[in-house]
Amino acid sequence: MADINIDMDNFEPKNSNKRKATSASENSMDVDEYNGIEGKNKNRPPKSKRIKTKSLSESKDDMRKIPVPAHRYSPLKENWLKMFTPIVEHLQLQIRFNLKTRNVEIKTCKETKDISNLQKAADFVKAFVYGFEVEDALALLRLDDLFVETFEIKDVKTLRGDHQSRAIGRLAGKGGRTKFTIENVTKTRIVLADSKIHILGSFQNIALARRAICNLILGLPPSKVYGQLRNVASRISERS
Repeated sequence: MADINIDMDNFEPKNSNKRKATSASENSMDVDEYNGIEGKNKNRPPKSKRIKTKSLSESKDDMRKIPVPAHRYSPLKENWLKMFTPIVEHLQLQIRFNLKTRNVEIKTCKETKDISNLQKAADFVKAFVYGFEVEDALALLRLDDLFVETFEIKDVKTLRGDHQSRAIGRLAGKGGRTKFTIENVTKTRIVLADSKIHILGSFQNIALARRAICNLILGLPPSKVYGQLRNVASRISERS
């Protein structure tokens, strides 16, 4: 056989340059730097489904959905007109109860003057779902500095079985007397829903009611809690 002269320095596979070039170009295009942080840049255009835009009325910013538990269906049905009237007539919003998803849906419309009314209406419906009376929940629409705070007995002290039941009994009192006393002194509204406690009121008043409730959960006798509340109430009346 005849000798074949092969120049080893110039012998390279034909496709290697292309592969290197493409890989280098891919790396240079994929990595991007923003504000000193390096990361991959999304070169692929988003799919048409992702670009799908919703109308103004369907966007999440202009709608609130409040889930309603099963035990609040009948109270909602009975008080629907009382809730419907202030939301539609005064706040100029649209409201409906979705039977499939079991949600109360509140939406803005052309007549809505203030977008903040949407959140007010959502808080109002949430307060009713938590167990507050419609008349008490309406205060959220009329006053600006009202809030609803929720916490559980286990957040204060871990109690199980009969110990938890006794703690709930201490909070309610005989015939609900203890709960009513705390409400009247602190000017709040309280709902005891099993182990959950909901308080409606201003920030300062909620703090007072929460302190009294926590003391009762921790085992302090009601008479001592009443004394503390009396002192606080006298101080508040002196300031005003």
